[in-house]
Amino acid sequence: MAMNHLGLDHLAIAVPDTEAALKIWRDRLGFPVVHSEVVNQGAVRLTHLDLGNTRLQLVEPLSPGHPLREWLARNGPGLHHFCLKVTNVDQALAESPVPAAAPLHQGICGQRAVFLDKAATQGVQIELTGG
Repeated sequence: MAMNHLGLDHLAIAVPDTEAALKIWRDRLGFPVVHSEVVNQGAVRLTHLDLGNTRLQLVEPLSPGHPLREWLARNGPGLHHFCLKVTNVDQALAESPVPAAAPLHQGICGQRAVFLDKAATQGVQIELTGG
């Protein structure tokens, strides 16, 4: 069964400090900030920059025990996942040939999102987001 999606929503880079990352992505490379907000009860800051045909998402863990802190300690700042836009996250997950890796979470601007099990995608982390 093929994954039913509407295209690429964003590429996500894990960063330990959004302001430091913005000095590269916004100030040096010129990608304008579209939106930034803290989500999931203060656990992460999501900052979207406009790349023209998609967005770049800077993901900064804010809570002390957030799993992304461990990921950053192991890997350093870098590409964490890509996200596909879907019409309905629940329906897309029910029809997905790849199971969810974790419960649904809040994405940017109130959108719902879910990560798929990367064991089924050769270690590549995929997120689905939408209504």
